[in-house]
Amino acid sequence: MGLTTDKDDPGLKNIRSDGQQEVYLVLSEEERAKGFVRPVRKKYRHVGQRPKNPLRDLTPEEHERYAQFGYVKFEAYPEDRGSVTGRYWTKKDLESGCGAVTTMGDALAETYARDPKFYGGTFCCNCGKHLAVAEFVWEGTEERVGS
Repeated sequence: MGLTTDKDDPGLKNIRSDGQQEVYLVLSEEERAKGFVRPVRKKYRHVGQRPKNPLRDLTPEEHERYAQFGYVKFEAYPEDRGSVTGRYWTKKDLESGCGAVTTMGDALAETYARDPKFYGGTFCCNCGKHLAVAEFVWEGTEERVGS
C-alpha cells in the first residue's frame, strides 16, 4: 500500500485483492506538522450504525406498511431536528458492525488528527471493504471516527 498527497493519483481508484486501495491519500508532511486538532490515534473499531435516540416498536399500521423492507424499530428524532421525524431500522442495521479493530500507519493517523473530516470512509480489515467513517469508533472510546 502506498501513500500520496496527489488527489489525482490514479492509484487511489485501484483496489487490491484484499479490498484495500493501492494508494491512500494523506495530508502532506508540512500540513501535518502544523499540529493536530484531535489526538493521534492508530486504531478504530467497526461498530456499525447505531441509533442516537430511543427506539420503539413499530405500530401495527407501520408493521403492515413497511414489512416488505424488514423494518423492526423506529427511532424518533428530537423535534428541533427539522422536517425529518425519524428513521426506521432493520434488524441487520441494528446488528451491523463486526467489532474488528483496524490499525493504520502514522501518516493516515496524523491526517485524521490534523483534519478529522478529511476522509468520508475508512477500511475495515475484517469486512475487507471501505465503509462510512460513521460506522467506526476510535478504539477505547465511543467517539466516532471523522467527528
